[in-house]
Amino acid sequence: MLEVIELRYRHKGAVTLEYQYDLEVAAGEIACLTGKSGSGKSTCLDLIAGFLEPHSGRVRVDGKDILALAPESRPLTILFQKDNLFEHLSAAQNVALGMNTSLKLTEAEGREVQKVLDGVGLLPLAGQRAGLLSGGEQQRVALARCLVRKRPVLLLDEPFGALDADTRADMITLVREIVSRQSLIALMVTHDFDECEQTADRHYELGNGRVERLK
Repeated sequence: MLEVIELRYRHKGAVTLEYQYDLEVAAGEIACLTGKSGSGKSTCLDLIAGFLEPHSGRVRVDGKDILALAPESRPLTILFQKDNLFEHLSAAQNVALGMNTSLKLTEAEGREVQKVLDGVGLLPLAGQRAGLLSGGEQQRVALARCLVRKRPVLLLDEPFGALDADTRADMITLVREIVSRQSLIALMVTHDFDECEQTADRHYELGNGRVERLK
């Protein structure tokens, strides 16, 4: 369970609006946080991930508060909309970075990379340079790298916004299957209400700095 409890933050220089985030996501679920552009959706993920420091509040994963942990030590991984990959590296090498940034893997780690790529339907393209892959294929590689890190919380920051409708639908189906199968805790921010309806077990709306549960 991911619990975000009275997590407060005000951007530097902001006079009036203070964000307060309150939400929870269970294992095996996808929760979506929607809201207008600039409403503070990505700020929520940045606070959970440790890229920003909240003024107060708690973030707990399975009952343990993680705010004192450095970003790299938090039990989570994050998938962005774009710029996730090193285009000169192969799909397999990009995934391997999630295990070891030196790319010096053991045989067991190499097999795990192949397994995860197979799980997102890209094993035949393991040796292909990332820059030559389609947008949907690149997002599958980026998702595979998230999965190979074996962190219980998956944060998704507008991950499908740059994809065409058919590819977006395929990615939503894939993420739902993986989250359910691996009992991940997934929180996705999006401005697309319809995408949220297709994806989410829980739906939170952010407006005027506060979170309201709609589903």
